[in-house]
Amino acid sequence: MEELKLQKSDYYFDLPEELIAQTPLDKRSDSRLLVYETIEDKLEHKHFFDIKKYLKKGDVLVLNEAKVAPVRLMGIKKGGTAKCEVLLINRINATDWEALVKPAKRLKEGSEVVFGDKLSCKMHETTGFGGKVVSFSFGGVFEEILNEIGEMPLPHYIKTKLENKERYNTVYANKLGSAAAPTAGLHFTPELLKELEAMGVIIKKVLLNVSIGTFRPVKVDNIKEHEMHSETYEIPLDTANEINKAKLEGRRVICVGTTSVRTLEASASKNGKVVSESSATNIFIHNNYEFKVADVLITNFHLPESTLCMLVAAFIGYDNFKKIYEEAVKKKYRFFSFGDACLFINKK
Repeated sequence: MEELKLQKSDYYFDLPEELIAQTPLDKRSDSRLLVYETIEDKLEHKHFFDIKKYLKKGDVLVLNEAKVAPVRLMGIKKGGTAKCEVLLINRINATDWEALVKPAKRLKEGSEVVFGDKLSCKMHETTGFGGKVVSFSFGGVFEEILNEIGEMPLPHYIKTKLENKERYNTVYANKLGSAAAPTAGLHFTPELLKELEAMGVIIKKVLLNVSIGTFRPVKVDNIKEHEMHSETYEIPLDTANEINKAKLEGRRVICVGTTSVRTLEASASKNGKVVSESSATNIFIHNNYEFKVADVLITNFHLPESTLCMLVAAFIGYDNFKKIYEEAVKKKYRFFSFGDACLFINKK
């Protein structure tokens, strides 16, 4: 086993700002694809549409069907001129949400924010993650108003306005409720998925709603002291059965994104098998974690010192992680949500 890497600084790398992708490509599958096979220590540079060459009949491809709504609302504090932002995180009921608000110090309990003539909200108590509970008043259907005036909750490092809101969702996104997109899946097109199915690749879905944890940086020096925010997930019965059957028969389970990995590993951590369930997890995968389900990982290039980098390092090995990210910077891969992809193969 590798030496434990427990310092946040172990996962730092220098990333030139120009490598942070600001906009999606015209065609999803045209993104570049870094392929690394750990068994043979083999590194290749391809494009995402080449992924067909690395998948085979009997593989189980697991997709996270979480869908992101335009939940970033920009408004004005009632009775003043201060601009305010309300980012919806978790729906409580028909009118109330958990949210992150800016400027938090000015938006005290009882304050109101107006988003035009159809929508406003009032601030209530502060939540455990530093946000607030907000209660909406609206005229009409809330979801329709949100689609009309809301913005997609793009990460802070994306400064360019997104022209097409749906480009921050996967083509198979189906269930609203996620605060951020499972971005590894953004590279798939309907045509590519059909080609994979025609090859005999078995496509199954899970759901993990990305929560506030994705916005929270690691602030402690010793990563074992970092606490992950809990996220809800669902695993359908047919998905659980197909994955367990594949593992018994020695076939590969290919996880699209760290969210799919965390969902399956959280479930399997209970008794070694994936269970059909609706539950929640705050699993933090790092260091010498023993993966129970994932054999292959498709993911994007992640933020330095992030929990996602720590998961990748656990999957392919710390030294390999450092080597590959150094190579990716050298080869000018595009990083983060709208960036390029990696295919990490731990099992042939």
